[in-house]
Amino acid sequence: MVVLNRIYTKTGDDGTTALGSGERRPKYDLRIAAYGTVDETNAAIGVVRLHLGEARDLDAMLGRIQNDLFDLGADLAVPQRDGKAERLRMLSSQVERLERDIDSLNEHLAPLTSFVLPGGTAAAAYLHLARTICRRAERIMVELAARPEEPVSAAAIQYMNRLSDFLFVASRAMNDNGAGDVLWVPGQNR
Repeated sequence: MVVLNRIYTKTGDDGTTALGSGERRPKYDLRIAAYGTVDETNAAIGVVRLHLGEARDLDAMLGRIQNDLFDLGADLAVPQRDGKAERLRMLSSQVERLERDIDSLNEHLAPLTSFVLPGGTAAAAYLHLARTICRRAERIMVELAARPEEPVSAAAIQYMNRLSDFLFVASRAMNDNGAGDVLWVPGQNR
C-alpha cells in the first residue's frame, strides 16, 4: 500500500531521485526517463478520457490501462536483481488482455487505404498524442534494456508495444470506426 501524507520531501533538491529499491539516481537517468515517460503516457490517456463522450467500453479499457501503467512504472522503478525479493512486475496476461481489446475494437473498423494523420475527433487526436508518447516510452525502455546492468522485463516492453497499437486502433474507433479518419495523401501539396 502506498501512503503519501507529505508531498514534498526536499530529497530531490540535489538533482537525484530514489528508485523503489531506495537507490538514488540522477533525475536524467535513463530508468527515470523510462518510467517518467510511461507516466506521461498515462497523463495523456487521462486527457483522452475527458473527450470520450458515450464511449463507455473504451473508457473502461483506458481505465484498466491507466492502472496497468502504474504497475509498469512500479516494475521499472525497481530493477529486477537476482536473489532479491520480487516486486510488482508486468505479466504476459496484461499484454494478452490488450491484444483482446485491440481485436475487439478492430473488428468494427473500415479497412485502411492510406496512413492516418492525427486528427478527426478530439478524442482521436488525443489518442494519437498518447500513442506517440507511448512510442517514446517504448524506445527509452528498449534503450535501457540494451544495457546489461539495467534489466527491463520483456512483458513491460511488450505491453508498451501493444499499447501503441491499441491507441492507434482506438483513435480509429473514435473517428466513426475509421469513416472519419484523416488520411495522408502523398505529395498532395507539391
